[in-house]
Formats: sequence, C-alpha cells, structure tokens
Amino acid sequence: MSQSTPILTLSVAASGAVAAHRFVTPARDQAVADENTLGVARTAAADTEQVAVDVLGTTVVEAGAAIAAGATIKSDANGKAVTWATSGGKVAVALEAASADGDLIEVLLIPNAA
Repeated sequence: MSQSTPILTLSVAASGAVAAHRFVTPARDQAVADENTLGVARTAAADTEQVAVDVLGTTVVEAGAAIAAGATIKSDANGKAVTWATSGGKVAVALEAASADGDLIEVLLIPNAA
C-alpha cells in the first residue's frame, strides 16, 4: 500500500497542465525525460492553478514501467517514474516495487539540481 510522509510540500502555480502523482520541474511544469525535478504533484492542476508539490520526504508517484524496490528513479517523457540507468536526473529511490505502467508507488525524494 502506497503512502506518503512529506517533510516539505510547496504550493506552486502550475505552468501548463500537471497530472497528479507526476514529477514537476523547478519551472513548475510537468517533467519530461531525464529532467531534474522540484518534486511530485499531489493532485492534478491546469495551467496557472495552484498545486501542492511534495519536495522532501516520501511521496506517491505514478510509475511509467516496472520498477524494483530500491531502484534509483528518474522522470520519463510523461513525468512518470522509471528506473535510472546511465543518464538523467536522479530524483528518487523506490521504496516499493511497481509491476507495470500506471502503478502508484512510494518513493523517497532526492534533492537534485541541474
């Protein structure tokens, strides 16, 4: 069962549509492949709407593929979590496994910068 224990959640104005449980960039838009991230959106938001973004601690993110517990995570082209291999921003560690695209899993967020 996925849960979250955020230490810091920021309210930001979305820059474009942001889906719930997807990675968000420091520019406040939904992340694309390999981007460094600010955190994970707790809810969906339309352009310019306020959205709560978990920045530190644990949060629930949507997986873009199967992920092993303990894997280092990066963002895919849709802002979903995928296993980090050799490139892209390391943005989280999976605290539980995902068996398929669309699964919601708990991750520990990793502060990162460009």
